[in-house]
Amino acid sequence: MNRRALSWMFCAALALPGLAWAGSVYLNGVRIDGVTNQKFEKCTVTIDGKGDVHIEAPGYAVQGADSDTKTPPPAGTGSKRYWLVKEENYPGKTQYDVDIYINSVFFKRIRSGSDQVVLEITKALRPGPNVIHFAAQKNLSEQRKSFSPQVYLRLVIGEGNVGGQNVMIENPLIQYKRTADETANFNDDFTIQVQ
Repeated sequence: MNRRALSWMFCAALALPGLAWAGSVYLNGVRIDGVTNQKFEKCTVTIDGKGDVHIEAPGYAVQGADSDTKTPPPAGTGSKRYWLVKEENYPGKTQYDVDIYINSVFFKRIRSGSDQVVLEITKALRPGPNVIHFAAQKNLSEQRKSFSPQVYLRLVIGEGNVGGQNVMIENPLIQYKRTADETANFNDDFTIQVQ
């Protein structure tokens, strides 16, 4: 083999790593190509067949992300419907805001004192195990409104149906509760099976 062929093969070998890294990087379903100097703790990293890197990091969110950079979560394909319902016995008195992530993708922020929430979440779920992450933050920008453990904000996720204009939760899968006497911030994960 002549020298010219060897040098061409060497240059091609050097170029291969650059060609192999043609995929994008996603954080919780949002493309973050070009982001530098970041560290993610307690996360799962998956490299798919296209070479895209998917980082699932509960509690992290991408600021200023455009909707065209988001990868849509796979839709639930089962026959059951899944719902998220907010219950608050004294609206605004727990002073907790709860960010909800479904399979490490930000879904919704629920605020203490906001309107009643009844949302179908079926399309955000995928068949099999799904991780629901709740990041609850105490909002003490004002003085404490209550110190009572009987004052609560509860989030229920479950299987249900619509009857008329009412949602009936037939099988509650998660009941997440924060009370007014608590002051800490919480990060909690639950896994549900979707059929």
